[in-house]
Parts: sequence; C-alpha cells; structure tokens
Amino acid sequence: MVIAAWWWHHQRSSVGPKAEDPAVAAAMKDAKVIARGRYLTLAGDCVSCHSVAGGQPYAGGRALLTPFGNIPVPNITPDPETGLGNWRFENFWRALHTGMGIGGEPLYPAFSYTSFTKITREDAVAIFAYLQTLPPVHQPPEPLGLRFPYNVRGALTAWRAMYFKSGTYQPDPKQSAAWNRGAYLVQGLGHCNECHAARDTWGGIDTRASLAGGEIPAQNWYAPDLSMQAHGGLHGWTGQDIVDLLKTGQSSKGVAFGPMADVVASSTQYLSDADLHAMADYLQSLPARQPQVDDALRVSSKAVADRGAAIYGQGCAACHGTDGQGVPGVYPPLDGNASVLEPIGVNATRAVLLGGFAPSTAANPRPYSMPPYAQQLSDADVAAVVTYIRQAWSNRVTPVLERDVIKYRHTPVD
Repeated sequence: MVIAAWWWHHQRSSVGPKAEDPAVAAAMKDAKVIARGRYLTLAGDCVSCHSVAGGQPYAGGRALLTPFGNIPVPNITPDPETGLGNWRFENFWRALHTGMGIGGEPLYPAFSYTSFTKITREDAVAIFAYLQTLPPVHQPPEPLGLRFPYNVRGALTAWRAMYFKSGTYQPDPKQSAAWNRGAYLVQGLGHCNECHAARDTWGGIDTRASLAGGEIPAQNWYAPDLSMQAHGGLHGWTGQDIVDLLKTGQSSKGVAFGPMADVVASSTQYLSDADLHAMADYLQSLPARQPQVDDALRVSSKAVADRGAAIYGQGCAACHGTDGQGVPGVYPPLDGNASVLEPIGVNATRAVLLGGFAPSTAANPRPYSMPPYAQQLSDADVAAVVTYIRQAWSNRVTPVLERDVIKYRHTPVD
C-alpha cells in the first residue's frame, strides 16, 4: 500500500485558474467538511507518497520506483506554481475519477485513479477542501524518469482501454451498511488492491482475483492475499485480528512490517473503530482460494533443513519459540504467519536480512523489533533458515533458494 500515488501532471493550467463553483466554494469553507477531509486524507494515506522524509507533508519531492523507471510524486499543497493552488475542484475530481490531469493529459496509472475513481464526489470535495488549507510549499518536481516507450503519454490511451473503468462505488443492497462501508474503504479510498493484487507485464492489475496478493513492483515485497477463508492468506484470522493489526501494527497472528508498517503508521491507526471493523467485515467475505500445489515442496534437502533448523535454534527460537508460536503481544508467531507463507518467500527473506520493524502507533508506541542479520548470515544461511521456517510446524510452502537471497539482499530500499 505504500506505492499508490505515482502521479505526473502539468503543474499549471494553460488557461489559468477559474472561479470555483459556488456550492463547492461554500462547502470548502465549512469546518466540518474540512475536518472530514482530513480524516479521509488519512484514510487514503496520501501523505506516504506525497511526502519525502524530512520534508513538508504533502509537498512531494520524492521519486517512486516502478519497473518502467522513476516517477516523481507531485506537490499537493496549495502552492499556485508547483502545487494545487490554481486547481478548481473539478480539476481535482477529474484526476481522481477519470485519471486526467489539469491540462487534459492522461495521468500515469501508478497514481491509483483505478481505485480512487470509486470515491464519491462528496468525499472528494472534503479531501480537496482539506488540502487547500495546508500551508503552501514551493516544491517543483524532479524530471520524469520513465524509459522509452513508457514516457510516451499517448500510449496510455491503449492502457486505459484495457485496464481502467471509471465509476464511483455502488453499494450492494444485499449487504449491510457496515459491509458496504468496508468495501468502499478497501476498494476505493484505501486502494488496497493496488498492492494486494498481481500485475502483468504492462502494470495492469489482474481483476479476476481481487486482493489475492501480489509482488509490489520494483520494491521486492509481497503484499499477501487478504482472504480469510480456506487457503486464503489470512485464513485463521478473526475480524478483531484485522482491527488490531490496522490499529496498533500488531495482532495475535502477525505484525505489520515493510511497506505495511508505513500504512499503519501514517493511515490506518487513525481510523475509527467502526471503519476498521467495517473493513474487517468486508475482508471476511472474500472467497476461499485454491490450495497451493505441493509437488515443489520437497526440493529442499535434509542438509538444508538441518542447517536451517540449527540457525533457527541459535538465533530465532528465543523470541519466536521452538514451536513457532512467538510470544503474544510481543513477538509474532511464525507458524501460519501470512508473511512467512506468501508464495515467493521474499517477505521472510528480507525480514531476516533487514530486520522486522513494526510501526510505532498511539496504541503501541514502543513495539519490539527484530534486528537485521544481513551481516551475520551468508546467503546460504539465510536461504536455509527461511526455508526451514516456511516448512516447519504446519507451514508447507516452497523453499527459498540462495540465488533469491542474493537478489533480495541487493534490492534498493525506497
């Protein structure tokens, strides 16, 4: 969740600013609308992408990695030259709802308009009203870093025809109000599918299995499947486990780390309990998944398994337990852990290499963290211990190979 706002746009309209619609202008001065906009902006985690470490919130200044090159993130403060100061609400609405910039240019789809199109107009007004109250920051963007032919904006016409359909969220009358609220947050404002779904060669999302998990492009993290039903990535989780993770960064089933830690720290910890429970209600309704094929699970040798078990016993068991159950509220379990069981093994591998750092939240301001082992363990050692963890206790997923560890060890950290 964490890569949602890849967006490149012209900073100034060729025709200049126009008067705002009177009804919208009145709403934008309403303190309640502005307060709701702040809440919705937090729910959309806009600050994570539209800010740079040490910089002013929402002022842009960073470049996001994509498989096609780097895309600078724009300034969305009301600066008239480099931000949204010359934008009317209709410009903002068109960007969210149709993925078109202020000059009529198609926006690069790394900006999550494929999800934000579901946001209601009323909520979009509130978000825009809040953004217009921010202190204006003069922050020009860096040059676009996409390679040819991806830097040819006209090619987006074909991409949009294949992968994008605009339309606000339509409530399902067969479902409860809470379920619909959760679906709206997950599908639209929270744009969870932008990370938790597989993408094809052209960066399009596979819509056949919504929220079924996928590797985050160019970052080498895997956003797990979010189904709580049989064979789903969160099978065995309860609705309260979901709420706890999103609110505190930690639950009885696991801990948020990597990109998800950023989402919790800057977004979901601030959501109301009602909204978090609504999101959990929706996730509980996701369908069961097909079981993984077990034929490839026997490729790890006894020597690798023994080596991994020895490393685990020396460096991991003291916290996570010989039974892989961890310590509730302190150290997460590894048996049945969604980050351990994801298909390609990248999350567990990078946690061993880089450490596991849960977010600091209001409900859990001093979380326990896992130290990095990149300096202590060789590539072969990391492959062995991660393979052991992925095949110990009730875990039955594919091993990690030494060549995978080499790849993940040298992945840039965004």
